Amino acid sequence: MQATGITFWYSRRKTGRCEHLILEIVILLGSLLLTLLLIVGSSELFTNGIEWLGQRLHLSEGVVGSVLAAVGTALPETLIPVVALVFFGKEHGAEVGMGAIAGAPFMLSSLTLGLCGLTCILCTRSGRREAGLRVKRAVIKRDLKFFIVAYALALAASFLPSAADLKYLRYIMAFGLLFIYPYYLYVSFRHEGEVGEEPEQLYISRALQPVFDFGSLKLRLIVPQVLLGLAGITGGAYFFIHYIQDLAHYMNVPPLLLSLIVSPIATEAPEKINSIIWLRAKKDTLAIGNVTGALVFQSCFPVAFGVAFTAWTLDLGTFVSGVVAVISAVVYYSLLKFDRLRPQHLLCGMFVYLGTIGAIIGFELYKKSIF
Repeated sequence: MQATGITFWYSRRKTGRCEHLILEIVILLGSLLLTLLLIVGSSELFTNGIEWLGQRLHLSEGVVGSVLAAVGTALPETLIPVVALVFFGKEHGAEVGMGAIAGAPFMLSSLTLGLCGLTCILCTRSGRREAGLRVKRAVIKRDLKFFIVAYALALAASFLPSAADLKYLRYIMAFGLLFIYPYYLYVSFRHEGEVGEEPEQLYISRALQPVFDFGSLKLRLIVPQVLLGLAGITGGAYFFIHYIQDLAHYMNVPPLLLSLIVSPIATEAPEKINSIIWLRAKKDTLAIGNVTGALVFQSCFPVAFGVAFTAWTLDLGTFVSGVVAVISAVVYYSLLKFDRLRPQHLLCGMFVYLGTIGAIIGFELYKKSIF
């Protein structure tokens, strides 16, 4: 893998000295920081705009978080496996694609929800919010239920025969997964609740108010702000991935581990940042729904693409990450059912993520030592 941007320019210099390697790493870390700032700023624009869009369309917080915000922020990581499989299939495209497909739900259900729990705990200790979670249980339970069913079917699809004359079985499974999401949307809008409280002033309106008086025509400002935020998130995630890949290249990370572990760090950043912003603003249903809604989306569209257009034979590490994602969702669903879900429970997801990643890396190193 070749370095990108400024890193590529430096990598062509025949220095061979340690200080130049350090300089390359410093440039990469600086680029990562600037890109992260872009994602944070764009996420702030997006969350503010998407709340106003929900207000103008008279949508509930559950629909805004689980559908509008989730689909918007899930687009970057959805495109990665598609691009990898379509354009790089002959190289490591299949590995990268399947790893990215499995890596997104795994990280969302463990690390991202864990960060939500950590944010709640830290904000409670600093006095920014009250203790505990205040979510609409029906909304989050609905999302987790759809995810558990869809992703369990996706894991089961890896055991389907790969013979050419039985390929239709995979197409049937892929079509079934695609059908789940429209039904999820139907259920979500049918059980729509109350519209949330009015958010703070639209940022674009605030910036242009001294010059223009827009009156009640805020929809003309809401949509551009949402699109601008989404463009910044997508572009930031794209460059973030390239810089992360450069660092992974120095560490000689295998393609599967890169896609399963490294890529989702960037592509799931919008969900993480959006949820943190909403949790600090005490909008728990929007925050958690953004993650659980993305789980449903990720378990349908990218997975259906993988089942239909790849061999979909998951190696042990990828399969384990999928099983962990489903088990995590089942645990959270059970806690919600009995009204026992607390930020401390979500925080455990971070330890589950680190433990699973450690086991996968350890297994890969063990295989290398044998062969």
